[in-house]
Amino acid sequence: MRIGVLTGGGDCPGLNAVIRAVVRKGETRSGHQLLGFRHGWRGVLEGETTELSVATTRGLLHRGGTILGTSRTNPFGSDGGSARVKETLGATAVDALVAIGGEDTLGAAARLGDEGVKVVGVPKTIDNDLSATDVTFGFHTAVQIATDAIDRLHTTAESHDRVIVCEVMGRHAGWIALYSGLAGGADVILIPERPFDIDEVCEQLGRRHERGAGFSIVVVAEGAKPAEGTLATQDAGTDEFGHVRLGGIGSVIAPEIEERTGFETRVTILGHVLRGGSPTAYDRVLATRFGLGAVDAIDDGAFGTMVALHGTEIVRVPLAEAVSELKTVSPELYAQAGVFFG
Repeated sequence: MRIGVLTGGGDCPGLNAVIRAVVRKGETRSGHQLLGFRHGWRGVLEGETTELSVATTRGLLHRGGTILGTSRTNPFGSDGGSARVKETLGATAVDALVAIGGEDTLGAAARLGDEGVKVVGVPKTIDNDLSATDVTFGFHTAVQIATDAIDRLHTTAESHDRVIVCEVMGRHAGWIALYSGLAGGADVILIPERPFDIDEVCEQLGRRHERGAGFSIVVVAEGAKPAEGTLATQDAGTDEFGHVRLGGIGSVIAPEIEERTGFETRVTILGHVLRGGSPTAYDRVLATRFGLGAVDAIDDGAFGTMVALHGTEIVRVPLAEAVSELKTVSPELYAQAGVFFG
């Protein structure tokens, strides 16, 4: 069998580990041929390919990013997109496809599966917001990078008696902000699931300073939004899947905090730093297990499924279920973190 592999959406640590595992097991254990599509669905639409083999995927385990490249191309974003995908798969003699990506990439994979394309999904999002799997690879690495940064921000904030706002990734879900904020000892955590009141934030910081703390750390997810009517923000453009391009909420709230409290305030936006670099050991192992599980699914003819982590086991779930809803931070979990606010 000839298997195509693509990585779509934002890059994250662990993608290369998945590719390596798919190739290693597919070629050496199942006797498949492997073909990579460059730059996600764009490579499938345009027929941009590269041969994958054990020889060409050596040394990938620790490397961040993706050797295949990626994009946020939507194959259904233009007329005839699905037909072009099928034409490319036919022209390249690809029998089955491994799509590695998040909600958008796998949503497109699910639609193509409904149209007869043999596809298996692998969940990828550092935001950890896919509901059908307990954890996605890349999330652990992003949290560790953010936590290390918060640890460093503590020392400079304390030295200068400052409030430092640290913005992290998280479009619709605040998992990175919550986990890194808890691990890093943040004094306020703002997430997309709970619109914030800037006056309430300032009151929390004021109480902390009244108790003798000369500095504070505020961790905010990029998708966090102020409660309606409390703070003005600017709209940005959208990508091919209709998502607003985020980033910059930290720069909005930092001057507001300084003006309302009188505390000197600075902002650090981690942004794409969270996506880069080597994956942690946990993410290397999880990504590897996902890659192996994807080949098993193809060998078993379990198309239209996504590999997922349930507890400690790698299982298969329907692709449609995988993208049916986002996994967001529960009010109960946020309330636990709130014990440490202010």
